Amino acid sequence: MTSAVKLAVPNELLPLVRLAQLLQGLEGRLVDPHQYRVLVQKLTAELDQHQAHEVLPGLLDHLPAAAEVYENLQYAHAGLVRVPLEMSLTSELAARELLERVGRC
Repeated sequence: MTSAVKLAVPNELLPLVRLAQLLQGLEGRLVDPHQYRVLVQKLTAELDQHQAHEVLPGLLDHLPAAAEVYENLQYAHAGLVRVPLEMSLTSELAARELLERVGRC
């Protein structure tokens, strides 16, 4: 049984939430790659537009697919910004180790 979470969402973030819900609904399903890409592009535009909104971090806590897109958008200049520092560091070190091992092959 799934539990419903009710959140108060500011009107300006409603399109972002709707797109995030659509993306979440597609997780694990076979979908047209072009449609998926268009959806992610629209969600990306909304995330960029509202990146500094004070409510966004709390919303992303409840929208895992959107949180993953957000994390990917921020990675180039901020690393894994939505995970605890220890987990981020551990995954970064594991990735470096893997790349070193692959490079030796």
